[in-house]
Amino acid sequence: MTLFFRSHSRPIAHVTSTVMGMTTSASVPARPEGAITDNTVTDRLVEANERYAAAFSDPGMDARPVLHVAVVACMDARLDLHAALGLELGDCHTIRNAGGVVTDDVIRSLTISQRKLGTRSVVLIHHTGCGLEAITEDFRTELEMEVGQRPAWAVEAFRDVDQDVRQSMQRVRTSPFLLHADDVRGFVFDVKTGLLREIDPA
Repeated sequence: MTLFFRSHSRPIAHVTSTVMGMTTSASVPARPEGAITDNTVTDRLVEANERYAAAFSDPGMDARPVLHVAVVACMDARLDLHAALGLELGDCHTIRNAGGVVTDDVIRSLTISQRKLGTRSVVLIHHTGCGLEAITEDFRTELEMEVGQRPAWAVEAFRDVDQDVRQSMQRVRTSPFLLHADDVRGFVFDVKTGLLREIDPA
């Protein structure tokens, strides 16, 4: 199944990415004498940005996604959403959090995405082997015991990934703030095969 079809005539900037070998700060050589801090992962990212910016040219896009779609997905580092969905720079809004669950803040972002920036479709993506399947809401109690304050947010842990996708679809479809709830589809991404499996909302 093909999720997206490109039907616009706007020029798209083609971005070539370079995979960098990442190490922990403990294994990165220290800066020359007199440097304020040792080289860290963040330093490496800033240096990579300098190289990126040196070859960067303004693609001439505005903030409205070309494909009028917002993708809500887990923050898991194994999900390369643009590559997995055949997306390019400027195609979509991407909203990510732990689990890819639809929280109040996701509804906030989707509301702005739809009402101010023209998106109409919503794609929800959970994945196999999610970290939220390995914890419970007791995590909040553990935090309270450690820091002396109970988090106001829910962990949104789950045991059944399919059912959690259905719950997220329902939260989007029933939100009074969203203009478009007729094209909301949910999927589970298999981190071993790279394939999406669509979830029946029923």
